[in-house]
Formats: sequence, structure tokens, C-alpha cells
Amino acid sequence: MQARYFLPVKTVAVLIVITSVIGIITSGFKDKKDGAGDDDKYEAAGRDSVESVKAFASVYKVLMSPRCMNCHPAGDIPLQGDDSHIHTMFPKRGKDGKGLYALKCTNCHQPANVPGIHTPPGNPKWALPPAEMKMVFQGKTARQLALQIMDYNRNGHKNKEKLLEHATDTLVKAGWNMGEGRKPPPLTYEEFLAAWNKWIEKGGYAPKN
Repeated sequence: MQARYFLPVKTVAVLIVITSVIGIITSGFKDKKDGAGDDDKYEAAGRDSVESVKAFASVYKVLMSPRCMNCHPAGDIPLQGDDSHIHTMFPKRGKDGKGLYALKCTNCHQPANVPGIHTPPGNPKWALPPAEMKMVFQGKTARQLALQIMDYNRNGHKNKEKLLEHATDTLVKAGWNMGEGRKPPPLTYEEFLAAWNKWIEKGGYAPKN
């Protein structure tokens, strides 16, 4: 007759606690893996989920402001104004994000801001994200947006270095120079850049919601 062995109740309880703790820790790394795509340059050293998530809270405030969200709509028509209403000219995204037919973005949005209050802001790169990679901000929770940005397959195929570099793009920086009559993002550009870099450098973790 084969002998049966049973672990003491206290030992079982300890094993359950250890397993739970491991599960919590690895869940953070799972989010990171899901968001990083094939980029293997994210290193464990220097990661800090608490500091990373805290930094993203500041980043999220900026990304959800009209200056950013208006060009990252849920639909194919850009938003407009501090209240993020549908663009009154009803331009469409188009395959490359630069508009359709006669309603090209650059028809009104010149390389620089047009002088005057509420006149079209400008930038040489003015456009929506392309149709194949829409990068929607509108309606996203902090968690959804963080995971999307860190996902190589949904962020325009940007690895860690490209994400850090993206924050210095002239079109991103234009959010703080949209011309007269428009409310700037809730942080200064320098504060946003510091928060963006910290979020990514500390691991690019997503909030729980």
C-alpha cells in the first residue's frame, strides 16, 4: 500500500502567501512585456512600478488635454477648441493622416501659427496619426492609454529609445504653442518631458485602472 504524505497546514498557508506575492510581482512585468512588444532593451535594473505609475499620472493629464487629444480622436475627424468639439470643417483623416481630397490639413495649417486669436495653429508636420496606427487618446482610461503607448505593435513601432525621442518631436512640442486664445496643457513642457522620461525609464508601468 502506497504511503501518502501531507504537508502541515502552516506550510501550505506559507506557500499560498508566497505564490500570491509572486503573482503580484509578475503581473507588473506582464504588463511591461505586453507593452514593450519585441523590444528587449528594457532592463530590470532601475525599474520602479510605484514611481513609474506616479509619473504617468502627470503624463496622462497632458495627453488628455485638448492640445493633445484633439489630434488623437476616437473617430476620423479631428477635434477642435478647448471643449474638444468636432472640427467645424469636417476634414477626414485619410490613409496618411493628412486629410482627404481637397480638405488637406496643410490647406489651413501652415508651417507656423497664423497670427491672430483662434486662427489655425501650424507646424510642418501637422496631421493626424495614419489610418493604420490611429493612436486614439479620446475615451481611454489611464491604464488603456499607458498599455497602448508601450505596445510596440500599437505605438507606431517605437521601442524605448524611440518613445523617449518622440517627446521632443516638434509636433508634440507644438502643443505648448498653439497660438492665441487656446489653453495650454496643465503642465509646462519641461514638466511633461521629465514625467514622460521618468515613466518610461522606471519601467513604463500601467496604472491599475
